Amino acid sequence: MTATPQGRTRRTTRMTAMCALAVAGVAVLTGCGGDDPDAGTNGVGKLPADQIQAKTRAAADAAPAVRLAGTVVTSGRTYQLDMQLKSDGGTGSVTSQGATFQLLRVGQQLYLKADSDFWSHAGAGGGDSTAGKLNGKYVKVPQGDPAYKKFSGFTDKSVLLDGLLSLHGTLATDGHHDQSGTPTIRITGDKGSGGTLDVSLQGEPYPLSLVRAGGAGTLRFSDWGKDFTVLAPAKDDTVDYGKQLPTS
Repeated sequence: MTATPQGRTRRTTRMTAMCALAVAGVAVLTGCGGDDPDAGTNGVGKLPADQIQAKTRAAADAAPAVRLAGTVVTSGRTYQLDMQLKSDGGTGSVTSQGATFQLLRVGQQLYLKADSDFWSHAGAGGGDSTAGKLNGKYVKVPQGDPAYKKFSGFTDKSVLLDGLLSLHGTLATDGHHDQSGTPTIRITGDKGSGGTLDVSLQGEPYPLSLVRAGGAGTLRFSDWGKDFTVLAPAKDDTVDYGKQLPTS
């Protein structure tokens, strides 16, 4: 029998141990799904596009509240929105053609608040005197006024999301993406010409980003389920306009 030198035995043992660790490391990485973008997600990324859209619509409908910000193009006019919405009301700002106004809906009552420049450009009767009285006040919008129909939809979660979250054409998935650090799965209508929607892969499959078909606006969604308070303004902060409100 030939004796093996002790130093060679130690080196052989160390090399064997290192090889074993390396193999184990590769096995761990493979087992953790290093190449699987859906590992550790809510799983909707593995679904067909129509099922993803159905799940994100259901999640959005069930959420008690949401915040959306971005642009909406309707009837040839672009509106910049920053709105918080829930089932019984909404609040936020709307900007169009350089004019900004606040909208507040409490139940069925809608209020519009703007500065004197807004009312002057809107043609408030009485000129600067009337515009000054309306400056910074909540103006009640009667439900029969055309402005109510035009603007109340901006404060209605159900109405607004129903009109926004539908993609047009043939649905398809368009890979995994990221929205402000949150992994998403993107679905498209007609390869993007019918709109694109990024859906969260973390937690509930909420919509996070929308590009509407035909260049009709881009929106970001956040604060899903985060409640907020809508209260009717104080009486001394509220006025009646006394005639039809401007809708442009």
